[in-house]
Amino acid sequence: DLSSDRENGLTFSVVAEHIQEYGYNKIDVAKEKGPLLIFLSQFHNLMTYLLLFASGLSFWFDERLDAIAILLVILINSLIGFWMEMKARISMSALKNLASIPAKVFREGKLVEIPGEEVVPGDVLYVESGDMITADARVFNPTQLTVNEASLTGEALSVEKLEADLPAETPIADRKNMVFKGTFVATGNTKALVVATGMKTELGKIAGLVQSSDQEATPLEEKLQTFSRTLIYITIALVSIIFAVGVFTNGDYVELLETSIALAVAAIPEGLPIVATLTLAQGMMLMASKKVIVKKLSAVETLGGTTIICSDKTGTLTQNKIEVNEAKAADETSEKNKDILLKIAVLCNTANIEITARKTKEIGDPLEVGLLNYAHSKDISIGTLRKEFPKVKEDPFSSESKMMATLHHSKSGYLVFVKGAVEEVLKKCTHIFSGSKSVPLDEKGRRKWLEVSENFAALGMKVIGGAYKEARSENTSLTEDLTFAGVFSLMDPPAKDVVGAIEECKHAGIHVVMITGDHPATAKYIAVQLGISGEEEIPILGKDMSAYEHLTKHEKQAWLKASIFARVSPSNKLDLVKVLQKNGNIVGMTGDGVNDAPALKKADIGIAMGIRGTQVAQEAADMVLKDDAFSSIVFAIRQGRIIFTNIQKFVAFLLSCNLSEIFVVSVVALSNLHFQLVPLQILFINLVTDMFPALALSLSGGDAFVMNHPPRNPKTPILDKKQWYGVWIHAAVISVCTLLAVYISHTFFHTGTQFDPVLCNNILFFTLILSQLFHVFNMSAPGTSFFKNEVFRNKYIWYSHLICGLILVLIFYIVPIRSALKIKDLLPEDWLVIVGSSLLSLIIIQGIKLFGKVEKAPK
Repeated sequence: DLSSDRENGLTFSVVAEHIQEYGYNKIDVAKEKGPLLIFLSQFHNLMTYLLLFASGLSFWFDERLDAIAILLVILINSLIGFWMEMKARISMSALKNLASIPAKVFREGKLVEIPGEEVVPGDVLYVESGDMITADARVFNPTQLTVNEASLTGEALSVEKLEADLPAETPIADRKNMVFKGTFVATGNTKALVVATGMKTELGKIAGLVQSSDQEATPLEEKLQTFSRTLIYITIALVSIIFAVGVFTNGDYVELLETSIALAVAAIPEGLPIVATLTLAQGMMLMASKKVIVKKLSAVETLGGTTIICSDKTGTLTQNKIEVNEAKAADETSEKNKDILLKIAVLCNTANIEITARKTKEIGDPLEVGLLNYAHSKDISIGTLRKEFPKVKEDPFSSESKMMATLHHSKSGYLVFVKGAVEEVLKKCTHIFSGSKSVPLDEKGRRKWLEVSENFAALGMKVIGGAYKEARSENTSLTEDLTFAGVFSLMDPPAKDVVGAIEECKHAGIHVVMITGDHPATAKYIAVQLGISGEEEIPILGKDMSAYEHLTKHEKQAWLKASIFARVSPSNKLDLVKVLQKNGNIVGMTGDGVNDAPALKKADIGIAMGIRGTQVAQEAADMVLKDDAFSSIVFAIRQGRIIFTNIQKFVAFLLSCNLSEIFVVSVVALSNLHFQLVPLQILFINLVTDMFPALALSLSGGDAFVMNHPPRNPKTPILDKKQWYGVWIHAAVISVCTLLAVYISHTFFHTGTQFDPVLCNNILFFTLILSQLFHVFNMSAPGTSFFKNEVFRNKYIWYSHLICGLILVLIFYIVPIRSALKIKDLLPEDWLVIVGSSLLSLIIIQGIKLFGKVEKAPK
């Protein structure tokens, strides 16, 4: 019915037809707000309502120019908010596409990997332990297949799946011949014929009943919302006082009310949450370009506070390019023994290599690929050998058994091939090759081969034992009464960039812990090479790790100090995370297997491997490394710190600028002076100096000291006490220099003329704007050179200042705007005072940073 084939799957022409007929394999969600609704939502906030009220007042008192100008400010603000929200949404959509789950299907007889969305009815899926199932499919040719269907049925225990015919009315939970979208393979593997995709799947039917597009606020967004609410209350209190004082001193009621509203709008950085979201999304896109997929906005903030990285060894700290260094046969004089070792390398193996004239394509576990490459180097045809000895049964590798076994047809009956950890394989062996035949294996022989294994491991090599046996029936035990054939020593050298990354972690106060299932000697050799531990450290072994509930205080202390954990199980990983977190650490944990999922979920930052990681691990994790590289983790932590530091910078910048406006208006009002800023001028300052420089600050590339600070506690507020002191002091300096400009202008350059309120107003207006634009350069990290810091070198800062400069020039030439803002022509000496006073504020704040230690420079 589906035009498919059990062995070859679909043809590409049928795939195209099925996509047209059935659509893509996607679960529909509730429709997102369209662009029009997003634009209209920009008007739905307290600040806009206040401005509309001010505009209404201006119309009522026939001040039409002011009223229209205020409406234009509302429109411009809304357009900028709309642009930022659309940009953030586009960024988040791109990230969702990057996190797409792949699927392995047979197309025209070849096993290929495609995006899960492209699976169609009729496809033949191939799934194995750790894979997420991407569509509803009918099982055939299963091997020890069990599936976890908790996401669909709520049943925690894995369900055994069989190839069988069942009645049509069989309940979902009892359909043992089906696998369903959204569930995952716990053990074994199978082929399966896809019968439903997208909304036609059982998961899709449930999604159709319960759809929601609401997204929870991240911890950072919640902090910003709380922060903004507090600021609103403070601002309303201050402007109420200004209004009351103005009324008491017989001021103009309408102008006072408009000024108070404009000041409230200018003082509150209402765009903070959306700018923060945009900053996070842009940072996540940058990480994605560097092979790091961060799946949750909240994870970006947590990254900056990471105190411990618990990292796998293979493929993360090492190159993951495993090569056979030596194949040591039990009887090195026996050609039969060597032949058996090569058969073990090829047949007890689920990987594959496709060698063409142009390139070699490697599919599967790197260790198994290394074994295949070794066999190929010995002129073994992998395809021919596998056809000669077809696989009948398989006992997959597990972290518990530490072995893999396969059963194959042979001309004389059946052959069993086993590979795994040497000590585990030896336990199952009763015989060994000697003199080209199988002889009993005694304890002396076992100790000898364990010593051989130890010697290889001490040189940093991974050692795999191999064994085999002949069998008469396919019902034979695969892991009993084996004959030991020898060992493979394999080398996975440290990754070149890891040493520098670990050194960077040390500077950043981050403790790196190696966790591996490998031999302790191998683990220690690599750890010393990388600088994770010293020669004197003894690795902690998984078998010596008590369960969390039974841990003693002494054991916990040992775990906290350790840098190497070897021969660990997934449950050991989970217990370690609990101990580290209990001690107040923010833990990043890497993992790649199905059994790693609990530890990845428990960790503050679960980090899954993108190349060798199972889909279950990737689903459980907060972050996926597309290159499996440790240096990518460190890059992500650095970027997480930069993102949060950038948010702190633009928050501090906005606050100090907005407070300076409140201070200036308050002093002028309380002193009953005659050159107060008019409402539209306040709104204009807010529009010019807040938006573009703040956005530019959010795109800073980070300072040289960002990884020299100890990790930040994610529970701390956005600005600490010292940073708040800096905000108040900076605002006070800008205010004093702005008012000083008016005093200098009137006292030294206009002494012979009558007091001119419009001139003083203009001096105040332009000095405040330039002081705030120069203030951006005060947002650099403490202890950095003025001309070589991350702000001065940020090209977006210069773009923003160019835009602001052009806007200031234009207001002199666009008559309606010039009239609304009450701008007059200024003399060269007036501009000299404005620029000089603005620069003075920059110099004073730089002096305070250098000598006053408002902010502490890092060591």
